[in-house]
Amino acid sequence: MTEVSMSEAGVVVDATLVAKAFGIAPDVVRQEMRDGTITSQSETGVAEDAGRMRVTFYRADRAFRLVIAETGEILSRATFPVLARRRSAPPDVD
Repeated sequence: MTEVSMSEAGVVVDATLVAKAFGIAPDVVRQEMRDGTITSQSETGVAEDAGRMRVTFYRADRAFRLVIAETGEILSRATFPVLARRRSAPPDVD
């Protein structure tokens, strides 16, 4: 797999790329994505940004952001500090 690929469901980012950004192992990325420790947000460009996507991964007080062309090419990448995000609690089930 390349670092980023496009599918009908959206963008797929290789866990190794995310792992390098956060200084952790790829298996840790997979586990933390499953348990909600690592979250992500994707945005589709409009107007002058049409044909691009921005994908941001959050882990504790760090973020890793990719700007990706519709071909899957990584146009830019950055890591930066953020306020620690709270994990939302599951809804109460009666």
